[in-house]
Amino acid sequence: MAKKLQRRVENRKIVYTTEHWASLERLRLKAIKIMEALKRFHLEPFVHGSIARGDITQKSDIDVVIPYQVSSFLVETALAKTRLQVNKRLVIQATPTYAMKAYIEINENTSISFPLMKMRKVEREFYRFGGEVSAKNLRDGFRVPGVDKRLMLINPTADGHVENTIVGHEECTSKQLGISVETVLDRVHALLRRDEVGRTGVFIEKELSHDETFEKIMKKLAYRNPAVRRRLKAS
Repeated sequence: MAKKLQRRVENRKIVYTTEHWASLERLRLKAIKIMEALKRFHLEPFVHGSIARGDITQKSDIDVVIPYQVSSFLVETALAKTRLQVNKRLVIQATPTYAMKAYIEINENTSISFPLMKMRKVEREFYRFGGEVSAKNLRDGFRVPGVDKRLMLINPTADGHVENTIVGHEECTSKQLGISVETVLDRVHALLRRDEVGRTGVFIEKELSHDETFEKIMKKLAYRNPAVRRRLKAS
């Protein structure tokens, strides 16, 4: 069941158990392995979400992101050299105005993604909204503040975290996270709407066959779909 939004919670302190810290360490070590494979090919990935903040659950995903356009051949070669098995490859475009992205799924809770089009500012800042850290940050045990799907700002502490609602505090949240207030308002609007009407489908989601490349599929989709073509030209 999806977590419900919390709109009035202030200064709730969460203390992590020994098991929580051990689970966080395991997830971070898995993320480091993937990120270091990419870094050997001069790529600069980060991991974002609960692994970056520290507030993981049993359902937490490992989301590794390369935040700029890059050759998919380079990414897939880096994974192959480390013998990381790929479960599936997808192109996903959330809405006609968002950049199309490549997703390489290692397993059901581990993926690598990178944009196939230039991301807009609000798209790039989405990751900082949720919290993002580098491989070095992970190795050093560093955690960052970020907002979860309940619209709770997670502020790491020595023994866990403190959480507060960001609804009604969007400007303060933007200043703390170092992102635009427009990005915060965009995410608040999107998550409040999802809470009211449920999750809606994505604009495009297509799984690739073994002999297809991300770039080839993007070009095919742009040729067939005017909205994709317009977004690609705007990159």
